[in-house]
Amino acid sequence: MAVADLLVVITGVVFSGIGEIYFPVSFLTITPVCRLILTLSLTATATSVWFTVAFTFDRFVAICCQKLKTKYCTEKTAAAVIGVVSALSCLLNIPWYFVFDPEYIMDNVPRGCVLKPTFFTSPEWAVFDLFSLVIMPCLPFILILLFNVLTARHIVVASGVRRGLRGRSSGENHKDPEMENRRKSIILLFSISGSFILLWSTFIFYFISLRVTNAKYDTASDIESAGFMLQLLSSCTNTCIYAVTQTKFREELKNGVKCPLNLIVTLVKS
Repeated sequence: MAVADLLVVITGVVFSGIGEIYFPVSFLTITPVCRLILTLSLTATATSVWFTVAFTFDRFVAICCQKLKTKYCTEKTAAAVIGVVSALSCLLNIPWYFVFDPEYIMDNVPRGCVLKPTFFTSPEWAVFDLFSLVIMPCLPFILILLFNVLTARHIVVASGVRRGLRGRSSGENHKDPEMENRRKSIILLFSISGSFILLWSTFIFYFISLRVTNAKYDTASDIESAGFMLQLLSSCTNTCIYAVTQTKFREELKNGVKCPLNLIVTLVKS
């Protein structure tokens, strides 16, 4: 998830956003390069979104499905899921490379990217656009909500039963490590998936309204700009959430920062 989110920031923010604004006449604005950057950005975004779905489903299985947990929650399964999600995200976003035409010609060099006129009139492109909207992010939005509700319901019920049993056996309420772990799990789960839902809502509602009203994409729309901004922001939050909620993640992050510093100190002393 962290790698996918970083790729979104690199392709969608650095290359596409900052590069287009501050370097309008550069290698990045040549049409084939622009197409590639946009396609990579969409691919990275789709991968990040479906990794969030996979993470939510993984937590659902680990918490709610104890019999399936031993078979599904393994390193081998995780590697297979990561590989399949990454491969499918690449394949499903390849057609976006052929959607754009040059925006203008400068010194016989095509520059910029704009949607082809046939994108709005061709039935094939209309089906592809609708399919893309369903696959990302409408379906992930629904799946994350569903898995969150089921997981939260299971945790609440199981916690109530456990609290009642401990109360009967001990006669008083002691601090329960298992309850603390469940509380941390549900905080992490709802922090990642909840931030995804909130930050993607504007983007989803905007494009659904386009389909309902049969309107065309308006690149000057403030709502669209806000939706894209929040969408990109959603790819920057997971690392922060991990750093805040996970002790092991904070320790590994500190070790990663200390390692090059210790190496520099050792070299200076020698």
